[in-house]
Amino acid sequence: MSRPSGVSADRRWMRRALALAEKGRDTVAPNPMVGAVVVRDGEVVGEGYHREAGQAHAEVLALRVAGDRARGATLYVNLEPCCHVEKRTPPCTEAIVRAGVARVVVSMRDPNPRVFGRGLERLAEQHVEVSEGLFSARAFEQNRGFSSLIRQGRPYVTLKGAMSLDGKIATATGDSQWISGQSSLAYAHRLRRDHDAILVGISTATKDDPRLTNRLPGSRNHQPVRVILDSTGRLPPDSRLFSEEGGGPVFLAAGPRAPDAALRRLEKSGARIFVLEEERPGEIDLAGLLSVLAGEGLLTVLVEGGSRVNASFLAAGLVDRIRVVLAPLLIGGADAIGWLGGSSPPTLSRARRLPAFSVLRRLGDDLLVGADLWGPDSLPGTEGL
Repeated sequence: MSRPSGVSADRRWMRRALALAEKGRDTVAPNPMVGAVVVRDGEVVGEGYHREAGQAHAEVLALRVAGDRARGATLYVNLEPCCHVEKRTPPCTEAIVRAGVARVVVSMRDPNPRVFGRGLERLAEQHVEVSEGLFSARAFEQNRGFSSLIRQGRPYVTLKGAMSLDGKIATATGDSQWISGQSSLAYAHRLRRDHDAILVGISTATKDDPRLTNRLPGSRNHQPVRVILDSTGRLPPDSRLFSEEGGGPVFLAAGPRAPDAALRRLEKSGARIFVLEEERPGEIDLAGLLSVLAGEGLLTVLVEGGSRVNASFLAAGLVDRIRVVLAPLLIGGADAIGWLGGSSPPTLSRARRLPAFSVLRRLGDDLLVGADLWGPDSLPGTEGL
């Protein structure tokens, strides 16, 4: 039987490491998802993944399984092995060196400034062959929440929407279902599956009475936490968020003016209440909310808000990625509701120009367009990698 060799073998085993890392998606936060595979003479002799913060790292688990067979082997890991000691577990670089591993293949560097590049340097100093960059985009996507937490101090935020070709999300009466087609709806559910939390404003929550669930058939059983911006506690206690099973927990972000009685009713219905400061009357402190979500282990947030919520996140500089579905539909009318609320700038020179805006793919009759405002190239020291 022939065996893959060289680049094809590296790709095969790194795919395995990425798949192993994915097993920790719902349990490792605020730590990163990491998978490791030890290969010797074309055979897997050990593998593991990081299961929970404070427990052994993926590399250590894989090496433990490999035992003496790790000597002279290649270790595949989606994130640079740690080398610092200011944490609960020992540095993985030293375990790799002691095990006698000959080569380490890494997808991306650890964004932690205490590690970034230093883990690879430590291995090279100990005469371990090092290779980096294989499937780096996939590795960043997998741990974009961890990278954002480390470098920006908050969760990674995706702003998602669907609009007509003339930039409208609803008619003047508020009718908005459905602007996009079935393929776009399936894409929306994939986004929900791939985020820790989904966030909407109280207007969306009351007008549409949404479930905010991942309803992909056959998808892994991940339901995002459902976050509602509700400064005055107006969410109905009989909302479908509470009455229909199958969704994630409901977090309600209220302002200090919200009546205690209303909050108690919502808490009785099943909501977790977080009372936050307001930037202005009726406007929750979004940076403070993201800090709360990070403290709950929610490192990726999908914003599916209305025009006011969308504008607030952009104005606060809290958006890392934009994904918009353009439907072949013209709504028209100066009174129709646009995707971004608020006031326009006085001149185009003060409008925000997006970097690297692109058409990503077709979704049935719709087009998916987007821009990444913060990504792997935003990490200091990654230029040219």
